[in-house]
Amino acid sequence: YDGKKLMHHWRISTDRQKTGDEYGMLINELFRFQGISMSDITAIVISSVVPPLVVPIIKMCQRYFGIRPLLVGPGIKTGIKLKYENPRDIGADRIVNVLGAFEQYGGPLIVIDIGTATTFDVVSKNGDFLGGAIAPGIGISSEALFQRAAKLPRIELVTPKAVICHNTITGIQAGIIFGAVGQIDGIVCRMKKELNTEMKVVATGGLANMIARESKTIDKTDHFLTLTGLRVLYERNK
Repeated sequence: YDGKKLMHHWRISTDRQKTGDEYGMLINELFRFQGISMSDITAIVISSVVPPLVVPIIKMCQRYFGIRPLLVGPGIKTGIKLKYENPRDIGADRIVNVLGAFEQYGGPLIVIDIGTATTFDVVSKNGDFLGGAIAPGIGISSEALFQRAAKLPRIELVTPKAVICHNTITGIQAGIIFGAVGQIDGIVCRMKKELNTEMKVVATGGLANMIARESKTIDKTDHFLTLTGLRVLYERNK
């Protein structure tokens, strides 16, 4: 970021075995490709739900950037009320997504993150986190199916043309994709009914676009909610 403008972004896979030095070299190569110097960076914010990587990443920030990063967690100023029995239990990614979504779209709203898990977070009119629901992600569900049912093949996750399918591969695709859509629409409808109000529904995550095309309840997809939320947190804590 340069101020509020997102300048560059990348996606890399999470590798719990990588050291801080390995991540430092990887990020350095990504920077060099875009003509960025590590010395250009003045602040770093980290949101992690992979505990073994927190220490290596912090060490990487200190060694290669000379910066003590801001880590999303207990004690950080969010500027919102977290209406949860134990706020420490809320994943950093959920807090960041809520902040990013409220910054972009206001409230009330439902934020759906379609990732490793599928999380549903409800945000009040004034931006407070009201709670939500957590379900197994599409990737987890499909991987469990392949591991437990020996004769079923691994398949590409694409949307089939129909739900009544005439071969195993499209049958699995229909079950996984349309099943996820039904789950999401069902939970969103229940949330709106519980609060007795209409809310904007924003989805993020790697499979958000594919699910949103079939969903009746998702109003908007935004792949940069997490980054927006990290920027907001930095601004509130700098």
